[in-house]
Amino acid sequence: MIIWLIGISGAGKTTIGKELEAHFGKLGNKCYLLDGDEVRDFFDRDLGYSDADREANIKRIMLGAYLLDRNDIIGIICNIGPLEHLRQLARRKIAGYNEIYLKKDMQVSMRNDVKGMYRENLGKTEIAGIDAAFDEPRTPDLVLEVDKMTVEESCQAVIDYIADKYGDEYKG
Repeated sequence: MIIWLIGISGAGKTTIGKELEAHFGKLGNKCYLLDGDEVRDFFDRDLGYSDADREANIKRIMLGAYLLDRNDIIGIICNIGPLEHLRQLARRKIAGYNEIYLKKDMQVSMRNDVKGMYRENLGKTEIAGIDAAFDEPRTPDLVLEVDKMTVEESCQAVIDYIADKYGDEYKG
């Protein structure tokens, strides 16, 4: 299965993804956390942040997710996933695709700015949800209102969703 965590920068994708990876790993499941930044780094940051470059990077991530799914590895994908047409492509191509939307208020994310992403890039490069597209997800499998939930509550909601869909052995 693929657990694709989408949302704006600062929504908690990587934080929640690491917790999920630890949870499923403790249960003896093969899993891998694939972060969008890891993909950019692997390719020596050869893509910028134009619409075409963002789309190309997301397609690279999709291929990685597809391969994880085909090899029975739980893929936990942490990527903004800003474009609905690419999310729909992933849903068509990846049998075990599960779209988890971490809904976060932009102003809260900018104020907290845990990774310094907004502070360092605002006005220098386009940011998804501000001056680059972030399409509101039309058909997410689960929506987490992360401003109203703790990390633990968010993780538990994902675990409960996965257990309901795939079986209690994922609950732990």
